[in-house]
Amino acid sequence: MLKLGEYLASKGHQVQYFGMEHPDRCVGNRVGVYTETMDFHNSSILSQISYPFKIIYSHEAARKIRILLDDFQPDVVHLNNFNYQLTPSIILMIEKWRKAEGRSCRIIYTAHDFSLVCPNHLMKNPLTKENCELCLGGHFINCIKGRCIHGSLARSLLGATEAYYWKQKKVYRYLDALICCSDFMKKRLDTNPLFCNKTLTLRNFVNKVSKKDKGSGGYVLYFGRYSIEKGFASLMEVCKQLPNIPFVLAGGGSLESTIPNLPNIKNLGFQTQEKLENLIVNSRFTLCPSECYDNCPLSVMESISLGTPVIGANTGGIPELIRDGETGELFTQGNKDELIDRIKRLWSDNERCQKYRTNCLNTEFDDIESYCEKLMKIYQPSDLI
Repeated sequence: MLKLGEYLASKGHQVQYFGMEHPDRCVGNRVGVYTETMDFHNSSILSQISYPFKIIYSHEAARKIRILLDDFQPDVVHLNNFNYQLTPSIILMIEKWRKAEGRSCRIIYTAHDFSLVCPNHLMKNPLTKENCELCLGGHFINCIKGRCIHGSLARSLLGATEAYYWKQKKVYRYLDALICCSDFMKKRLDTNPLFCNKTLTLRNFVNKVSKKDKGSGGYVLYFGRYSIEKGFASLMEVCKQLPNIPFVLAGGGSLESTIPNLPNIKNLGFQTQEKLENLIVNSRFTLCPSECYDNCPLSVMESISLGTPVIGANTGGIPELIRDGETGELFTQGNKDELIDRIKRLWSDNERCQKYRTNCLNTEFDDIESYCEKLMKIYQPSDLI
């Protein structure tokens, strides 16, 4: 979002931002309106009591975005993540404003997760650890039955209540277009009749990179979040069973403390973009072992765009990015034995690796320039929608 806003501004567009106030906020708007910070973990008891009401409907967000709308008079409002902190109340206010002003302001939404069709956003039950599609079609009662939000009945009840409330309000009918980062995402959103004529697939963009010479390929690389849904716990079990293959980890997350102290595993932690690119280029191949419906993982796109093959799980939007047997290989999500087999085979086959690398170098993903050319057709009413 930040890179997109910066690029649009460089092309002469006026760009302003609205969201929750936070010490790390680095962008804003000229009238200085933001919603109050909500800290779900470290706030006072009184604040926590009020949060369940605020995350369903935020009067504050609706009131403050109206101030910004009146001042900025936008042609497009592009929504990203708005649930909980801002709530869909802002959509109602944007619709009210554009009707009162007689403006053709477009409301565009980019779906980074499944929040519009699944109260826990991931379509994954935290108790069973299984991917789940029971809420599709608006059957949000299943969120309560499965305790799908942090395994908590109270939180799951709140999440389902929020979903049913906005379903009854039909608030999402005011969205003019829903950008999905994968065909997989599009198909899930299309289960809602309000969305199916408004969705389109536009995958994320990656940084434009110069093709670099391949290094020694002396290790296998995982970079990204160290979390359950990314398959990190399973990956650590795999690394233990492959003591003769060196693994390098780059990133961070809740499972960092679980990384085994073994000679074939090296944890580098968070890396800057330039250092990360060098790590990718110098690896034999990278891994994307996600155990959730990963939408459009940038790690896969960045790796392939730099000429490095990927072994990835056949789940979510990952198979749309990896051409199996050409730019990498797919394995059955969560199947550790299959992943071990893929890693061993590719590690020992330099000829296969080189073939994949050549195909990766000939694979093009959208950079920000080509992405924005497509985005402009969405920003303006056209036959595309």
